[in-house]
Amino acid sequence: MAHIIERKRKDGSVAYLAQIAIKRKGKWAHREARSFDKRTAANAWLKKRMKEINAAGDDLSSIRNRGRTLSNAIERYIRESIKEIGRTKAQVLKSILEYDIADMECGKIQSHDIVAFAKEVGASRSPATVSNYLSHLGAVFALARPAWGLELDQQAMKDAFVVCGRLGITGKGRKRDRRPSLDELDALLTLFEDKHRHRPRSLPMHKIVGFALFSTRRQEEITRISWEGLDTKHGRVFITDMKHPGDKIGNDIWCDLPEPAMNIALSMPRQKGMIFPYQSDTISAAFTRACKFLEIEDLRFHDLRHEGVSRLFETGLSIPHVAAVSGHRSWSSLQRYTHIKQTGDKYDGWKWLDRLSI
Repeated sequence: MAHIIERKRKDGSVAYLAQIAIKRKGKWAHREARSFDKRTAANAWLKKRMKEINAAGDDLSSIRNRGRTLSNAIERYIRESIKEIGRTKAQVLKSILEYDIADMECGKIQSHDIVAFAKEVGASRSPATVSNYLSHLGAVFALARPAWGLELDQQAMKDAFVVCGRLGITGKGRKRDRRPSLDELDALLTLFEDKHRHRPRSLPMHKIVGFALFSTRRQEEITRISWEGLDTKHGRVFITDMKHPGDKIGNDIWCDLPEPAMNIALSMPRQKGMIFPYQSDTISAAFTRACKFLEIEDLRFHDLRHEGVSRLFETGLSIPHVAAVSGHRSWSSLQRYTHIKQTGDKYDGWKWLDRLSI
């Protein structure tokens, strides 16, 4: 059945809604509609579309999916995913919309198209980043057919993963072992403290850096710690949405909080909400600018976590005790921190321990 309905828009203009509804064996096999400004255009579309449908015969899957592109699938995944996706994943998926593969019809995308897309991404990004792109895109492929009937071939994505791995287009990221020296930390904390002294309303980066170092918490985790999540009695802190390879959202756990980190947290102004009510991006930008100004090379905010975990091992703590602080679920992932040359706590008597707690 095909017909045209005349409708008035809110602005008073007229729209012509061309509708197609086809039943097969007593059930609706295909429905679609499209609006036009002119009846002649609506009629022309109906004739063309019905001709395509009649030519398809009993198999209407190609008709249903014609014109439905990868961009449609990605946008629907972002919009309708019941489980909230992380900011990084959303940014990656949105960036994929800018590539040519996003304009391809779902049913026409094959493994070699995905490999070509991966090569394009890899022209300006590392193999580890390409792996992330394909991993996030793979989530769309896994959901599209069973959830929305979009003809994305999950096997094509799996094949592309294998090919990209063997060609070296994808790969694991290089594990960093950069740790800040006491001199570098002293320079950073001095700079941050001086700035905050002259501008009390500015970001207290000296306290944030100190807390990150002794708590081993990630940048975004620090900004989500609430006063209610600070358990002074048991020396622990409640971390929400902790990073996890399989599931980040809702991954909330209690972590032990070493005394230096607890003291820094308690020195922050008491107010409702978060202990460090700041934006993660602002913290990152401030740290990067300071390193550049001080000519400290190849140091990232996340390296403070590496330093903090390594310090715990150097003080003689066991893997289970360190994991209770860091939040690592897999003790095997902590093994790279255990190959240390130094023993004892190099921060024992450090002048900043008291200064950061004021």
